[in-house]
Amino acid sequence: MNGFIAFMEKHFIPYAAKIGGQRHLVAVRDGFIATMPLMILGSFAVLINNLPIPGYLDFMNNIFGEGKWQNFGGNIWNGTFAILALLIAFTVAYNLAKSYDKDALSSGVISVATFFTIGAIAPDDKGIPGVGGLGSVGLFLALIVAILSTEIFTRLSGNPKLIIKMPDGVPPAVSRSFAALFPSMITVSIFALITALFQAFGITNLVNEFYKLIQEPFMGLANSWGVALLLAFISAFLWFFGLHGANIIDPFMQTINAPAITANQEALKAGKELPYIVNKPFFDSFVNMGGTGATIGLIIAIFIVARKHKAYMTVSKLSAAPGVFNINEPMMFGLPIVLNPIMFIPYILTPMVLVTIAYFATKLGLVPAATIITPWTMPPVIGGALATQSIAGGILAAVNLIIAVLIYLPFAKMAQIQELRREKGEAEA
Repeated sequence: MNGFIAFMEKHFIPYAAKIGGQRHLVAVRDGFIATMPLMILGSFAVLINNLPIPGYLDFMNNIFGEGKWQNFGGNIWNGTFAILALLIAFTVAYNLAKSYDKDALSSGVISVATFFTIGAIAPDDKGIPGVGGLGSVGLFLALIVAILSTEIFTRLSGNPKLIIKMPDGVPPAVSRSFAALFPSMITVSIFALITALFQAFGITNLVNEFYKLIQEPFMGLANSWGVALLLAFISAFLWFFGLHGANIIDPFMQTINAPAITANQEALKAGKELPYIVNKPFFDSFVNMGGTGATIGLIIAIFIVARKHKAYMTVSKLSAAPGVFNINEPMMFGLPIVLNPIMFIPYILTPMVLVTIAYFATKLGLVPAATIITPWTMPPVIGGALATQSIAGGILAAVNLIIAVLIYLPFAKMAQIQELRREKGEAEA
């Protein structure tokens, strides 16, 4: 095991660290993080409008009038999920330009302008402008536009021949605006020309066509058990070597998460079968309980069978409160789990087992698919019930938690036995 760890440290960790720090992935991650409060708010607005309690809708309709009280949640939806692609176009471009130490605000504005240039509200077949492209339908294309437009703009901004310099004394905002004038004009014009070429070949709505050809099939592929299993493995595997696995795969998770949640919510409103199982609430509620690796299960296992391991008990006591809210850095680096040969197998195995149970429980209809984005700090079991709007979701989370404890039990016991042997050896010496 030590030889394996040494090999990974030498040949794998440096490359994984580079991937985790890659500026475009970091910009995507930070761009989504900036929108997360709005996404959580939008999810709870859906919950208010569709609370699965018998008699709830009739009760609210009798008090406030049918179709009227839902306007509150609908208005929140319009300001959150309905403009997700627009928000991402700005936030990703802003963070990417910031990483280049360029004009982040102008980059964000240009990205939004470019997104509209390529047809964010392009008319449909009947010539009626639509706003669907501003939401999850246009998300992937918004990401591409944000990255490409920022790359073009930042490079043009570095050309002194394209920069209009204002005299001293001019307000900084004005100087910045004129400095960005020509790079902005060129960037937006490039995308306008590309869009015009597509339109010349009969593609009138680039956003919708991209969604049908690329985004929708990609989401279907990502909705499989195999991909869910792979995501669970990668995150835990990277964390074991001290890399923040959740942050590294977060850009991928977010690109499938928001569209999947939106599709599930729309299906819920229409009374149809929920199409997507795999999304971020799925992992937060049923897999990453206590943090990546379901480490709250390890804490409980230590309390049960490893109370004589003084170091483990001390760390577990300190980690219990954060663990309830899915914060497991004290366990990762205090126990530690990182580079701990005893914990390698259960730490990697547990999330993969939990993914499998949760996936097929949802696939078989025992538990509804997740439709609500809950805060990632939501305590286990409660998060499962809220994310699925179902008691069954809470029961599944509780079952997964018990299974996590059972997987960790023999390894916690093994660690205690080794510790007692070490203490005995020291005493005899």
